[in-house]
Amino acid sequence: MDLDTLRIFAKVAELASFTRAADQLGHPKARVSTAVQQLEAQLGTRLLHRTTRSVRLTQDGEQFLERCKELLADAEDLQSMFQQAPSALRGRLRVDLPVGIARSIVIPRLPEFFAVHPQLALELSTTDRLVDPVHEGFDCVLRIGALRESGLVARPLGRLRLINCASPGYLRAHGVPRTLEDLAGHRLVHYSPTLGGQPPGWEYHDGERYRFQPMGGQITVNSSEAYEAACLAGLGLIQAPVLGLRPLIEQGLLEEVMPQATGEPMPVTLLYPHRRNLSKRVQAVLDWLAQTLGPSLH
Repeated sequence: MDLDTLRIFAKVAELASFTRAADQLGHPKARVSTAVQQLEAQLGTRLLHRTTRSVRLTQDGEQFLERCKELLADAEDLQSMFQQAPSALRGRLRVDLPVGIARSIVIPRLPEFFAVHPQLALELSTTDRLVDPVHEGFDCVLRIGALRESGLVARPLGRLRLINCASPGYLRAHGVPRTLEDLAGHRLVHYSPTLGGQPPGWEYHDGERYRFQPMGGQITVNSSEAYEAACLAGLGLIQAPVLGLRPLIEQGLLEEVMPQATGEPMPVTLLYPHRRNLSKRVQAVLDWLAQTLGPSLH
């Protein structure tokens, strides 16, 4: 069992395809298939279920893949152990970010990161779904809001301020709300990660603590992009991080309302699986994300 064989298996598992793995690795398909078969023979177990249409991991394959990724990461760390220059760091990192932060802050500045680390590569996931960092093989994830995960290392970065917004068309049709009492004549675009629940309503601070005032609304969404789009379409008021809305306000596409009654700022946290010795490349991306996001947080 050598590192090249482990890399082949990991790539087949990642892409769920022998053909695509062979193309990406630059190997003949026959070599990729033979390497996996020999690995299974060495281990004495089947790692992959193969059909004419799909390739998927067996239960043993899932367990082996997790250890396989750790071994490959350790091997890359060993290669760069005595290389101090940032440009010497090499390898691939898997990172998950919220859509809005990825689009407005991180991706526009990635050229700066790659200029310093030309031998690093990123697999960047952008989704509102809470990915599983351990089982899905992420080196780090960025979370907005209260944390649910356990067994992960948390690095708090700050808090994200919320503002209230509506489209100019909505405000012309329904008027500009100025007090909590005015909200009775307005609609709220509801956001719920899990559809089917009861949205809490409008969040505000009463001078002592944050409360929710129930509000009606015709639409409930479960993604940040749909939330923003519904507001732009004039379907109601929203309460969202200022980070993603500022460009839309500057363009006149949205207007801020009721700045005295905003929701509680949302904590922003980097999470990563616990390892005794954090690799230099993971440390590099953690530090860069913290530095890049810092000016936008409180």
